[in-house]
Amino acid sequence: MKISTLLNTIKTKSKHNFDADIEIQNIAFDSRQIEKDTLFVAQKGTQTDGHQYISLAIEKGATAIVCQTLPSVLNEKICYIEVENSDQTLGRLAANFYENPSTKLKLIGITGTNGKTTIATLLFELFRNLGYKAGLLSTVQNKINDTNIPSTHTTPDALAVNQLIKKMVDLGCQFAFMEVSSHAAAQHRIEGLCFEGGIFTNLTLDHLDFHKTFLHYLAAKQSFFDRLPKHAFALTNADDKNGSIMLQNTKAKKYTYALQTSANYTAKVLENNFEGLLLSIDQQTVNFKLVGSFNAYNLLAIYGAAVLLGENKEQILIELSNLGSVVGRFDYFRNPQTHVVGIVDYAHTPDALENVLKTIQNIVNNDKATANQRKMITVVGCGGNRDTSKRPIMTQIACLYSHKIILTSDNPRHEDPESILDDMTAGISPQNKFKTTRIADRKEAIKTAFLLAQKGDIVLVAGKGHETYQEIKGIKHPFDDREMVKEILFNSN
Repeated sequence: MKISTLLNTIKTKSKHNFDADIEIQNIAFDSRQIEKDTLFVAQKGTQTDGHQYISLAIEKGATAIVCQTLPSVLNEKICYIEVENSDQTLGRLAANFYENPSTKLKLIGITGTNGKTTIATLLFELFRNLGYKAGLLSTVQNKINDTNIPSTHTTPDALAVNQLIKKMVDLGCQFAFMEVSSHAAAQHRIEGLCFEGGIFTNLTLDHLDFHKTFLHYLAAKQSFFDRLPKHAFALTNADDKNGSIMLQNTKAKKYTYALQTSANYTAKVLENNFEGLLLSIDQQTVNFKLVGSFNAYNLLAIYGAAVLLGENKEQILIELSNLGSVVGRFDYFRNPQTHVVGIVDYAHTPDALENVLKTIQNIVNNDKATANQRKMITVVGCGGNRDTSKRPIMTQIACLYSHKIILTSDNPRHEDPESILDDMTAGISPQNKFKTTRIADRKEAIKTAFLLAQKGDIVLVAGKGHETYQEIKGIKHPFDDREMVKEILFNSN
């Protein structure tokens, strides 16, 4: 592609040694990905500054450089393009390089603290069942129709996103459903994408290690809606106090969903048990396989989005009623002899943990005959090198809803597991010390929880959900909460 085509609609501060006919075969922001005729984008990253690698990129074959700060000495054989923001420019370059694939299908973005993966995944499954070709970009997996593509980030980098969407278009996809993380919005990874709609779930304490303040976190989420075009829809949770903030500056058509307040799409929870939800939606009473009021919100958001995308209301509800939960989201296992229940959930924020524990408590309390006999045992940890402020809060919430708590490791990463547990222990009040245990080894912690469980008790293993590894000192060791819980419940002697 000629560099003049690549730079179409992109604002530049200056150009040096520019020739409109320069051919660009590849775009890279990592000097290790440089090959002949590459355009190298130097970004000021959080860990390293790409401007340090401009000379190396040229040595490896880059013929054009995009940067925020020009080198002190310019190579006369190299084209230099100075821009205001390399991150924003990369997104627009990526879109142009892959021929703006997001304009050739209907791309829906889902953002918020909790519920993104469930909504994106079930929207994808719903539209596949409705007969469409579709793509998915999520924390758990990326999919193009029936093909799985490994996922490493909630939202991939701008080049990877556009490359994936281009593949979706080439394979005939009419829709794509994408989780939009606050990191991706703040780092301009979604720059240059054209969204048909945006969905907001909720906003609670998370990612302050990156955003530093809740207001910055909020602003990152809001910026996604600020970017939506006039033809798009913005669908937000009216029961969340931040839902209206998402709509303040958007040019998109505004819609809301809610369980407790007036909204465009509303529902009422009629029954909630371990077998699923009975909801009243649009004067229709429907059984769903998902559990908990938090999933009632997710289902309502999916329903609203599908209606806004032009699908038949009755057919949407029929197909939704047949869909199960996403891997690692309230995965429910029950031993038929002891009736001990194991639940694995990705809950890794205070709000998500409280939602899951409240759901379990409500279900147990609905059975008056056994409510006082069943104990709640919670295994929970917090990730290393992440927001430390939520650690004591997670413990406080676990203590509030559990009879026994085992604090353990999540993904300690490069932190000392015992130091993380010290932070979590700070959330234990004197009256709750008797029911709290620290076991840094996650495998031993889960085993201990089930050893403590008596007939009918419930063990929640929270924090990692779908993950099949535990990250310790930069190494991902095989570890799957779901497999471990099943092994204990069904194969132990």
